[in-house]
Amino acid sequence: MVTPPPWHFSGNMLWIDCRVTPEAARKFLPEGLSLTQGEMNAAAVFSEWEWCSADFRESADPVRCQFSEFQILLACAHRGKQMARCPYAWVDSATSLTRGWIQGMPKQFGSVHLTRMLPVGLAGGRRGEGARLSGSLGVHDRRFASATVTLSRPEETPPALARLPLVHSRFIPSWTGERSPRARLMTSRVSGTEFGEVWSGSATLSFDESSVGSQDPDLLSLLPTETGNGYSFAYAETLEGGDYLD
Repeated sequence: MVTPPPWHFSGNMLWIDCRVTPEAARKFLPEGLSLTQGEMNAAAVFSEWEWCSADFRESADPVRCQFSEFQILLACAHRGKQMARCPYAWVDSATSLTRGWIQGMPKQFGSVHLTRMLPVGLAGGRRGEGARLSGSLGVHDRRFASATVTLSRPEETPPALARLPLVHSRFIPSWTGERSPRARLMTSRVSGTEFGEVWSGSATLSFDESSVGSQDPDLLSLLPTETGNGYSFAYAETLEGGDYLD
């Protein structure tokens, strides 16, 4: 179901900087990680991906090589090194879900949609002044999150949190009745990182508190209290494997 790494990824991202309360964020950081102080200490990210293994076999079958994703990211540090933590992620592909668990990412099933980037016509999205790009997340047939970014200017660099390595907790519970091994912090070995043209602008981000609260009260405490800039850019990377941090 999941081929061995390396795994190649190319995608489009709709990124919204935001702020969550430090008290809530700290509850989602395990021992060994500290919260990074800053005005915008989190991000909500909608993305659509193409991926393939080293032999590119999936590229011939789009239903296998495409998926969409929504993530919440927190700025954090491990022994002084700036990193990003993903306490929540939703995807619409079983392969992506399983691959995330292998890495230690807490992926769940969800329905994620965002404006498709198209080079012609009036209906598709483009990166340019005045363009409006939107994304949505549904979980168990209920709307969880939605966002819109109105682009106004090009940027020389992508948002700071997008340039940081991710740190996960890899945990496999016991099935035999024996004591489960402890969760271990790990990060991915990444190569071929590449950012396309970056545009930024004003953003709106909202969560349906009724839907979120009925399904995940913990997530309700992590909802953003402030929305910052929004960004649109293409991104690529190759995941080579993982390394334990402890």
